[in-house]
Amino acid sequence: MLIRRLDPILIDQIAAGEVIERPAAAVKELVENAIDAKASRIDIRIEQGGRRLIRIIDDGIGMGPDDLALAIERHATSKLPDGSLERVSTLGFRGEALPSIGAVARLTITSRPRSPIEQGPEGIGREKGGSAHLIRVDAGRVEPVRPAAFGMGTRIEVEDLFHATPARLKFLKGDRAEAQAAALVVKRLAMANPAIGFSLQGDHLTGLDLPAEAVDGEGNARRIARILGKDFRENAMPVSGQRGAMRLSGLVSVPTFHRASALDQYLFVNGRPVRDKLLIGALRAAYADTITAGRYPVVALFLDLDPALVDVNVHPAKLEVRFRENEAVRSLIIGAIRDALASAGHHASTRGGQAMLARLQSHGLTHIPERPLSFAFPTGYPAAAPMPAPMPAPAVPSGFAEAAHAAMDVMAEVAVTETAFPPLGFARAQFHETYILAQTAEGVVIVDQHAAHERLVYERLKAARASGGIARQPLLIPAIVDLDEAVIAALLDIAPALAEAGLVVEPFGPGALAVQEIPAALAGADITRLVRNLAESLEDWGGAESLEARYDCVLKTFACHHSIRAGRRMKLEEMDALLREMEGTPGSGQCNHGRPTYIALGLRDIERLFGRS
Repeated sequence: MLIRRLDPILIDQIAAGEVIERPAAAVKELVENAIDAKASRIDIRIEQGGRRLIRIIDDGIGMGPDDLALAIERHATSKLPDGSLERVSTLGFRGEALPSIGAVARLTITSRPRSPIEQGPEGIGREKGGSAHLIRVDAGRVEPVRPAAFGMGTRIEVEDLFHATPARLKFLKGDRAEAQAAALVVKRLAMANPAIGFSLQGDHLTGLDLPAEAVDGEGNARRIARILGKDFRENAMPVSGQRGAMRLSGLVSVPTFHRASALDQYLFVNGRPVRDKLLIGALRAAYADTITAGRYPVVALFLDLDPALVDVNVHPAKLEVRFRENEAVRSLIIGAIRDALASAGHHASTRGGQAMLARLQSHGLTHIPERPLSFAFPTGYPAAAPMPAPMPAPAVPSGFAEAAHAAMDVMAEVAVTETAFPPLGFARAQFHETYILAQTAEGVVIVDQHAAHERLVYERLKAARASGGIARQPLLIPAIVDLDEAVIAALLDIAPALAEAGLVVEPFGPGALAVQEIPAALAGADITRLVRNLAESLEDWGGAESLEARYDCVLKTFACHHSIRAGRRMKLEEMDALLREMEGTPGSGQCNHGRPTYIALGLRDIERLFGRS
């Protein structure tokens, strides 16, 4: 078989398969070109998911006839003025995307440059410019540049995408799915560039119109809120951190505000949207003990660093990057997010109460059937039935009674007038021996007593371990626990982690384990049940790869085992003690499994349920 040179058009069509795999990729490349052209407004329209039409108009610096001819040639770009790949500060390479698109579609570029004399200090024109010209490319065949009528900037139209490579059309999804993918691309780029106004129109789309914002913290926050919605803004925390030349900023959601997918995780490196494994892994680690498995926090994070410290050319679509200092980037992200979570204190998502109200309003409230009123007094009264004897309350967990007495001292100062409500208010009742109802200045909160106390105990154990170790209590007679051999092997494999957490175990013949010491905080606990629960937890965690993950798994099991159980009656003082400790404990708004420990209902929302607003 003879070796021959490929036709240039075929070469471009092959290259297009790497850069333009779907309409959203074409939208990304073209919008990035408009951003690099210093546009202040970018308007996008797509039809039939981008198959039929992609039109992008910007008011950037534009191109003259010579640049138009070069723009659709391979390996021609304005993005590398010094010819160096070491410090890439622009988004795309115009000389790569445009010829790739032109090789598989009908491409029309109309542009009018700003006159060099009238350009400002950054090359942005202020008044009139040169004449407009257009160039057309159809499946790689280029037509001559000719004059056209157009205002300042550039208009790019991509029609019948992949008509030159019909096989690619078979791999595209439906129009709606492709349109949503393109919308996600535009949202990511708009979030990274608040100073630019964006609009997006098309079938299967909710119109998007984002005005330009000031380039400051408030402007960035407004742009993020417009894209991610009011709910996110109400449940977001600012993130800020710096390490050397690297700076991290943005907003992240409280752990109880999460999604079923990672689509609403917006990550940027030097203004470039990325889906980098290192960043995603750091994000997952930051939320490791605060969010339930299979759920994803909502974030908008911006990492800015010297372009020389990051390589953006390791992926054809530039979705992944490579950092020179991986560990520094990872620790910056984890540390900044954990600081934000700690500063949020007990804050939980506002969606819990709102979701409950929405369900009540959609399904209706249960009304007691009306009955005729009778004012006739009975002639006699039966003897009063004896009151049932109160259920004996189980022993209060260690350390909790002392906190309850401390809370009584605090309450004595404010309970008389109650003019100053603490953030979580004062306990008013307990219902179903599981939930605490507390009155706040704005309404009420409902607390899951087991979930809340479980988190508090977990945080206490973590603090004790960090400050020198968890106190142990030796057992006079070792507790012998019968277990499966595989379970015993798994527990002995993590014996050092168990010992640091306060639980000392040793083998005791075939099929048995001897517990020599337990955490002092678990004095009086059912040791057999504790060890078996721990074994089940480790099985659920899949063995917990890292040593730190094993410690967390052990501490979470201890916390769950030692917490107030659902079904235990509590006194008002105990309930208030729990509320006060929640207010002073970071992360207490969610349990160790990522579920909310309380929900808040505003008085206005409650009044609306009763038609009083």
